[in-house]
Amino acid sequence: MKIQNIDKDTYRKKTNLVMVSFVALLAALAILFGSILIAFFGFEGVTKSGSTGNFHLNVLGVILSLIATSFIMNKVKTYPYFDDIMYVWKLKQLHHRIYRKLAAIKTKAEQNDHDSLLILAFYYTTQKQVFILDNNTLTITSVQKSINELYEKAAEINFGIDLNDFNIDLLNKY
Repeated sequence: MKIQNIDKDTYRKKTNLVMVSFVALLAALAILFGSILIAFFGFEGVTKSGSTGNFHLNVLGVILSLIATSFIMNKVKTYPYFDDIMYVWKLKQLHHRIYRKLAAIKTKAEQNDHDSLLILAFYYTTQKQVFILDNNTLTITSVQKSINELYEKAAEINFGIDLNDFNIDLLNKY
């Protein structure tokens, strides 16, 4: 995976629009499916407790709307408009994958393993990028500190780190 430059403002606007659209579509479809189900299978009257007895149909409408919305989002995510959003989503997935192996990677990095240093450099650099894009400024200083320490260590042992050399297959060693 290659690091991409993403404009923060554009990314935030797209992300917010997608989230609002997803919620609006989910709500509209839930009402539509619930209404259709009640029209065909619902109970006519109101019980003594004030219930219509159609709660299960409304829940089914929400479930159907979630399935339909997920299907629609899965189809449109390949459009160029979603490139930035999908890049960050894939990056976050990769961060989770690296995090699960982080202890082993750090242990090998302490032994001056070049691949481990490369993975850590990619991890910290892209983590900083995601934190900036998501306005997570609380932990960005610790990530920057980790980046600085990593590059100092690489310089001490004369290892050149080129983030373009990162490949997901490097994680298979751990």
